[in-house]
Amino acid sequence: MSEDGHAKRGIDFDKPNAARVYDYLIGGKLNYAIDRMFAEKILEVRPEARELALLNRRWLRRAVRFGAEQGIRQFLDIGSGMPTVGHVHEVVQAIDPESRVVYVDNEPVAVAHSEIVLQDNENAAMVQADAEYPDDVLEHETTLELLDFGRPVMLIMAAFVHFIPDERDPAGLVAAYRDALVPGSYLALSSGTFEGQGEEVRRAAELYQKSGTDVFARSREELRALVAGFELVDPGIVFTPEWRPDDPDEVGAHPEQASQLALVGRKA
Repeated sequence: MSEDGHAKRGIDFDKPNAARVYDYLIGGKLNYAIDRMFAEKILEVRPEARELALLNRRWLRRAVRFGAEQGIRQFLDIGSGMPTVGHVHEVVQAIDPESRVVYVDNEPVAVAHSEIVLQDNENAAMVQADAEYPDDVLEHETTLELLDFGRPVMLIMAAFVHFIPDERDPAGLVAAYRDALVPGSYLALSSGTFEGQGEEVRRAAELYQKSGTDVFARSREELRALVAGFELVDPGIVFTPEWRPDDPDEVGAHPEQASQLALVGRKA
């Protein structure tokens, strides 16, 4: 990549940030007035947006718990966002306190607060980096200190790839991280989709676009192409509440209303 192409995209506090908006929707306090104002516009279009954000969060917890149950003790969370109750390290370290977690984000508020939350946790840390430059993440001294890439890792991309347009090669990005993993590693990925969605979902995506944050919703087939090299575990690519729910009643009559598809894949 050229030197110009490697210039990091700046952080603009004069417009809403997707991570801080998500934090507001799930009841967090790490957000600004501009994020709350934008979130309220989303809620006008999609009154259920708070619950939908929580559905993605619950899927993430189930996915990393699944990874831990498969014996994974190392987790790399790309685009981790704000530290919240039930963050990855809390879930997996409840199963094995020696589990190691590296969070990655370039949002300053997320980074600062994550560092505070993790300051007494020797097995979890935050890396401030633009995750679209895998070398910056994989070769970061904190990553290398905590994770041994000679052993299996669960790579997490929750609500991340739908912010990456095709021209920035999301498949190549996923592949770059995949190639750093040994067989037996896992990928947990979720993404917004227009499959089975009503017009209100497209209107919400348009609001993000107007705010300066494009959303690139993808179909099952598009996601399947993005995760080439991973074998999907049951139940495959499904809406977030359908992925191994703790209680069948959690799925509801219309799981497609979650508006996000999710999957877990294993590198053979």
